[in-house]
Amino acid sequence: MRFLITGGSGFLGINLTRYLLAKGQHVSCYDIADFDYPERDQIVFHQADIRDRARLDAVMPGVDIVVHTAAALPLYSKVDIYTTDVIGTRNVLEAAQAAGVQRVIHISSTAVYGIPDHHPLREDDPLHGVGPYGEAKVEAERICESFRQQGMCVPILRPKSFIGPERLGVFALLYDWASSGHGFPVLGSGKNLYQFLDVEDLCEAIWLCATLPCEQTNDTFNIGAKEFGTLAEDFQAVLDYAGFGKKVRPLPAAPVIGALRVLEALKLSPLYKWVYETVAKESYVSIEKAERVLGFKPKYSNQQALIRNYQWYLANRDKFKNQSGVSHRVPWKQGALALAKRLF
Repeated sequence: MRFLITGGSGFLGINLTRYLLAKGQHVSCYDIADFDYPERDQIVFHQADIRDRARLDAVMPGVDIVVHTAAALPLYSKVDIYTTDVIGTRNVLEAAQAAGVQRVIHISSTAVYGIPDHHPLREDDPLHGVGPYGEAKVEAERICESFRQQGMCVPILRPKSFIGPERLGVFALLYDWASSGHGFPVLGSGKNLYQFLDVEDLCEAIWLCATLPCEQTNDTFNIGAKEFGTLAEDFQAVLDYAGFGKKVRPLPAAPVIGALRVLEALKLSPLYKWVYETVAKESYVSIEKAERVLGFKPKYSNQQALIRNYQWYLANRDKFKNQSGVSHRVPWKQGALALAKRLF
């Protein structure tokens, strides 16, 4: 099949590219950022913005499956988030529809549930996006549903925070502190259940949505790890693997969240509201629907996924030690948190 991956230069994009190439598929990637991976000569790359409808129209003919992963993440500006995540999603669907593409797989987020009051979260729970990113993800899903009503096959996946090779972003904080012999703070007691997802398992879910009959896949599915523990337990596994004898250290949630709100407003912390308002709470979704309908069987537990990501970090950290930014492909600037590192 001929796949087009929007956001193909990103963390999910490169992992999905490698997954599909290993299955003998034809892959085209479309991204505003350059595709600077060794697989460049094995794919067709289009460096362009999904807000450019004309460019999308030009690359869609002949495509069988679009996997729409492109998004402006929470650290982007409010305008960029809306124009990319909402208008860009509509552009992708309109261009795909005009070209007769078989199906468009939309990668959403469990951020659409906001800050929930119960667990596990299920696909029919109310959607309450928090902040510009969460709100845009909710609106993007509504656009997808409107194209379903027009007869398109548009599976929607809501993955938990996913990790694995090439993932940095906020997780680089944990890996940097662990690798340099420091402990790591968690907000609250750390005894809250918190579910992650390995990127390879997400790629498997995407493959199922691409290859199973449309009557099975044209729906919305939560995707997450099957096995997960508390935040303290799973982060401690990384510290134990690092081998310095350091521990996860709980911090009182209320005053720290208050401080993080101030630091975020002053642009002195990379942590945004949805991260620090939810990290001290239970956070997990039911994947029963994906298991039952798609036959989804995740291979990695939280701890296995975190350690696999940490191993990749150790093997590659010299490549990005002087980089920073707002995407998942680079470490986020630690800002004032770098000073707190000395306390652990």
